[in-house]
Amino acid sequence: MNLSLKPRLISTLTVLLLALIFPLFAQEKEVLTPVPFSQAPYLIGERLTYNVSFSNFPSAAHAEVEVVSRGVYFGRDAIQLRGHVETTGVINVALYAINNDYVSYIDPSTGLPFHSEETARDAIKSADSSDDLNLAAGNEAIPPKQNAFPGAYDFVSAFYRARALPLTNGAAYNFSVHGEATNYQAELKVVGKDMIRTNVGSFSTIVTQIKINNSDIKNLRVYFTEDERHVPVLITARVSGGELRAELAGSEILKPAIETPSPTPAIVAAPMPSPSPPPAAASPPALSADLPFTVGEQLNYQVFIGTNNSPMGLATFQVRGRQRYFDRDGVFLTVSAQTTGAAARVFIANDKIDSYVDPKSLLPYRTAMTLVENQRRLNQILTFNQEGGTATTDKGTRIEIPVSTHDYVSFFYALRTFNLTPPRKSAVSVLVENEPKTLFVDALKRETLQLGDRSVPAIALSITTDDPQPDKYQLRLWVSNDRRRLPLRFTCTTQLGPLRADLAILPTAAQ
Repeated sequence: MNLSLKPRLISTLTVLLLALIFPLFAQEKEVLTPVPFSQAPYLIGERLTYNVSFSNFPSAAHAEVEVVSRGVYFGRDAIQLRGHVETTGVINVALYAINNDYVSYIDPSTGLPFHSEETARDAIKSADSSDDLNLAAGNEAIPPKQNAFPGAYDFVSAFYRARALPLTNGAAYNFSVHGEATNYQAELKVVGKDMIRTNVGSFSTIVTQIKINNSDIKNLRVYFTEDERHVPVLITARVSGGELRAELAGSEILKPAIETPSPTPAIVAAPMPSPSPPPAAASPPALSADLPFTVGEQLNYQVFIGTNNSPMGLATFQVRGRQRYFDRDGVFLTVSAQTTGAAARVFIANDKIDSYVDPKSLLPYRTAMTLVENQRRLNQILTFNQEGGTATTDKGTRIEIPVSTHDYVSFFYALRTFNLTPPRKSAVSVLVENEPKTLFVDALKRETLQLGDRSVPAIALSITTDDPQPDKYQLRLWVSNDRRRLPLRFTCTTQLGPLRADLAILPTAAQ
């Protein structure tokens, strides 16, 4: 893996996700004219979630942008915007770790930010910064020779100001981008319309093409919904390391903490009050405290084959979020796995499975699979009717299943909620290759497991099937002997030899 891609990748991710479009005023046909400002994108409580793929990595990062609330901030009427960008999976472990938060306070009538805050984190350190922007008011905010570009935008406010553009067919907008101490000049052009399919639905979109000077980003396109909110549902670009693709993964409207501006107090001769602290933003419903995991948990595994001590593959499990997915309350679980190094020359695997499950039962109601395994390719979406005992593919094939049937990912998390006190036995139905199978989980014994230089109290489990050869693959699993029931190690037999997957970084904080 080319580690020299680190700075370029993170710069590209940041620009793509939060500062793709930095429109201030439009320039059409060489004549500077102000662009109408739409209030529609600033819907209080709106939260958009994006999944980012990069090159052969189906889940390189995720991002969230949110219109948090409207109220009095720092002594003036404002809208609070929030953004979050975080690398995940292999990119986070092997290439570059980033976990950044952005907060912007904007003027509701113009979209201009007056206060901006940023928290940038990597695997080693964290840094906080804040800026006061556009402090002058009225015409004084526009220098005489710069009235085409009034004020400055930060990353998050730029994202929303772009959506407030009219985006009329054939229009071209020149704009300036400032990010990571670099200024970019760019042109956004509306080039047509297209129907885009994502995991959250199909959308009729306005297609825009962006050209950025002095940038390695090529063929950058943003697809906005045709309605007045102009939601970006897909962003694609080419960089030197491969293709970057940000796809809308979730959209919801949260109940805002403050829905209307606070009334303006009467002017009195008194000392100026301290800035009002921002009100707490509304949060999605938390997972039950009885569950052994929380939203945001990420477990990274290194995969070993035979006696080789070099990892031959990587796998990442993640609890991505809880909100409304596909018109119902759900928890978004995901796993990505791929072979690396010498194993990839023998067997190419690059798999990703997204599972949307009920928050109480953890039973899936929708599963999306993208599997690449040598010559095998599978793209499939399954819709579960747990009460009716059916699962239906995106091609209309109906599969009869027992009530309470899991997919691969939901089984991984549901297993952690079982009573695993030795010698307890459990049985569960799992859909395997479009066929329901009964898996039997036997809690064998308590023992101490050696993970690297750490000795971890664990419970050994045996997992067998209802096939004629129930223990054909000799699947064994060790989970931590605490309430988290962290899966620490998997072992099984494969065509390539014995396989072992070890948890790469053991979390130390109790959940």
